[in-house]
Amino acid sequence: MSTEIQEMPEQGEIILATVTKVMDHGAYVTLDEYDDIQGFLHISEIAPGWIRSVSRFVKDGEKKVLLVKKVKADDIDLSLKQVSKDQKKQKLKEVKKYEKGKTLLENLQEKINLTDEEIEKLEDKMYTQFDSVYDGFMEIARNGISVITDLKLTKKITTAIEEICSKIKLPSVEIRGIMEITNNKPNGVEIIKKTLLDIIKKDSTMDITYLGAPKYRISIISENFKDAEKLLKPIIEEIEIEIEKKKGLFKFTREDSKKTREN
Repeated sequence: MSTEIQEMPEQGEIILATVTKVMDHGAYVTLDEYDDIQGFLHISEIAPGWIRSVSRFVKDGEKKVLLVKKVKADDIDLSLKQVSKDQKKQKLKEVKKYEKGKTLLENLQEKINLTDEEIEKLEDKMYTQFDSVYDGFMEIARNGISVITDLKLTKKITTAIEEICSKIKLPSVEIRGIMEITNNKPNGVEIIKKTLLDIIKKDSTMDITYLGAPKYRISIISENFKDAEKLLKPIIEEIEIEIEKKKGLFKFTREDSKKTREN
């Protein structure tokens, strides 16, 4: 008779856990990604300084992003205070992607009646090319089914994946700013108008709106903030150069960025 070995987390790993029992000296949790095996969060690892009440920081049923401090046979010590904001943010992002990927696979399984084994094999193949199933589906939605040609999937599966991806609304963000532009020449208004129209023709993701002299709002829509910033910077620099070349004045002030859509 064979005994299945329980997979365990590694020391230093960032994990997601659910609080199951809060006590005076700490809290017991179950590790969501490791078949709910149990770990312990000591009061000294909950927050810096002296803690009067553990329940002020952790509550039964609450999910927490934790650091694995020590792993032994039946002893997993965890820390909350040693998890940085960036680590927490990244972990929650990974979990969110995993859940979305799981939903996409469930939709695919239902669509063409795949077995659990077939879905598991497909998931393994997706992980050979992408960081997550969700990333894979998003890449297909952006660039077409050809991105997974090397996975050698059946026509039935690729057709179904393509249909699902065609309905995915890609996430997008918008960054905006106010441009104050003046030109005191007799034809100053025409100079400004031509400069801005020439810029707009170069990029369909950009929009410039007249707010009333001397203010104009410029907005850029892209898949993420990093790409949007890369697009905006050279555009602002080009407008400023053109305006000042024609003896005008230019000032730019950023507004709050926002997500316009998220899948």
